[in-house]
Amino acid sequence: MKKQTIWWLKLTALTAVIISMRKLQIVIFILCIIPTITCMAQKSTPLPHGMVFGLKPENVGPVESYKIEEFMGKKTRVTTAIEGKILRVTKSKGGWFEMEAGKEKIIDAHFKDYSITLPKDIEGRTVIIEGVAERKFLADDRQHFAGDTVTGKKAHNTNPNPKQRISFEVRGLMVDI
Repeated sequence: MKKQTIWWLKLTALTAVIISMRKLQIVIFILCIIPTITCMAQKSTPLPHGMVFGLKPENVGPVESYKIEEFMGKKTRVTTAIEGKILRVTKSKGGWFEMEAGKEKIIDAHFKDYSITLPKDIEGRTVIIEGVAERKFLADDRQHFAGDTVTGKKAHNTNPNPKQRISFEVRGLMVDI
């Protein structure tokens, strides 16, 4: 009986060692794979020159972004291509971003196709965008009160130049520099 008990103890001890070795192998494997995966996920590939989001801009001579108001003249909407620097991506999904327009002005731009996602790496890059530029008129806070009921000399002075902002509905974007 004693030999059978010793043999059984040796077998259970050997089985326990094999099971613990297998668990140790799994733990080591996980500890080696997780840092590799996280390192690979954090690498950002630079956006190459000529990378396109949406449709490729076809307009040969894009207008500089700071000249867009001058180019539009008195029109409220115009289809064109402009070249400028992206200040920041406000929302990646749908491609919402702000573009420099000179004189501390900003062009609010978004893609017509909501399925396009812009990477944050595009901030600070010069791009060419093609689409529809539209002038948005924003009234002053008290503008809607001006001239409501009073006419003649007592009428309120209305602001002839309300704040203007340009929005751009983008069909295509190409990374320039």
